Amino acid sequence: MRATDTKTAMAKKTENTSGGAITIQYYRSSIGYSTKQKNIVRSLGITKLNQKVTMPDSPASRGIVAKVPHLLRIVE
Repeated sequence: MRATDTKTAMAKKTENTSGGAITIQYYRSSIGYSTKQKNIVRSLGITKLNQKVTMPDSPASRGIVAKVPHLLRIVE
């Protein structure tokens, strides 16, 4: 096989979209933390402290929270 054939033969990963939703809360200020961490919080659409957003329960969503667990928490 050529290199171009292997790319078309591989299956794509799919995220589990039927897994429900999780609520993420921004509970601690990002003042004093790096710009990268502030951008992670802003990428969720969060602008105010103690604000909650609902996102699909996927590994990507949980990975975002895992990057800044000192700023975000998953509310049950």
